[in-house]
Amino acid sequence: MKPPSNPPIATVHLFPELDRLLIELLKSLTDEEWQKPTLTRLWTVKDVAAHLLDGNIRMLSMARDGYFGEHPDPIESYRDLVTYLNRLNADWVKASRRLSPAVLIELLSLTGPQCSAYLTTLDPTAPALFSVAWAGEDQSPNWFHVAREYTEKWHHQQQIREAVGKPGLMTRALFYPFIDTFMRGLPHTYRHTPAPDGTTIQITIRTDLGGDWYLQRFHEQWFLHKEASNFPEAVVQIAPEVAWKLFTKGVSPEAARPLVQISGNRSLGETALTLVAVMA
Repeated sequence: MKPPSNPPIATVHLFPELDRLLIELLKSLTDEEWQKPTLTRLWTVKDVAAHLLDGNIRMLSMARDGYFGEHPDPIESYRDLVTYLNRLNADWVKASRRLSPAVLIELLSLTGPQCSAYLTTLDPTAPALFSVAWAGEDQSPNWFHVAREYTEKWHHQQQIREAVGKPGLMTRALFYPFIDTFMRGLPHTYRHTPAPDGTTIQITIRTDLGGDWYLQRFHEQWFLHKEASNFPEAVVQIAPEVAWKLFTKGVSPEAARPLVQISGNRSLGETALTLVAVMA
C-alpha cells in the first residue's frame, strides 16, 4: 500500500454561480425571512448574509491587497486561532446590524465578482496565504485554501436556504466539490485513532450527490483514498442533508448518530462523525 496522491479539487469556476444564486435568494426574501433564526443559533438570516459579506471583504483586503488592519495577540494554538476568528466574526456581525438588507445585497453584488476575479489570478499549487487548519495543515496550496473558501460560501448560503425553506444547493455540480473538500479533513480527524496497518474505513455520502472515500492506515498514519485495496473494517453511510450539517456543527454527532448507518467496527466508524470542517 502506498500513500495516495489525491488530485486538487477545482472550485474557482463555481464561485460566480454560487454568488449568483445567493443574490437571487436574498432578493426574494421577505422582511420576516431576513430575521429568521439559522442553524448558527445566535445568527439570523441577515447575520449570516453579513458574515458572507465579511468573508468577501477580508479576501479582498487581506489576500488581494495585503492589508490586515489589525494583528492578533500571539496565536500559539488552534484554540487561540478559533477564539480570534470568533471575535472578528462577532464584531462584524454586531456592527453590520446597522445595514439594511438592500445595502447588504448591493455590497455582496459588488464584492462577489471582485473575489471571483481575484481567485482566478492564483497559482493553484503555490503556497496559500492561510493554511487549512481544520485539516491539520500548517501550509496549504492555493487550491485547497480556495476550496475551503468555497465550502464557507456553500454552507452559509445553505444555512440561509434551510432557515427560509427555499430549495437548496443540493446538486452534484455544487455539492460534490463541497463534500470532497470536507473529506480531506478525515486523516486529521483520525490522527489519534490507532489501528493495524492496512485497516480501511469506508465513508459513503449517499445518493448521486456524494460518493465513497476510504481511510487506510499506513506506517501509523491515516491516508485518504478514492478506492479501497482492503475490505473495510467499518462502513459509514451518511445522507447528504445530514453530512453538511454534521461537519459544520449544525447538528451534533450525538443527534446525527441515529441518522447514520455504521456497519462493522462501530467504534472505528463513529470517529468520522467528529469531523469538523469549519474553524470551531
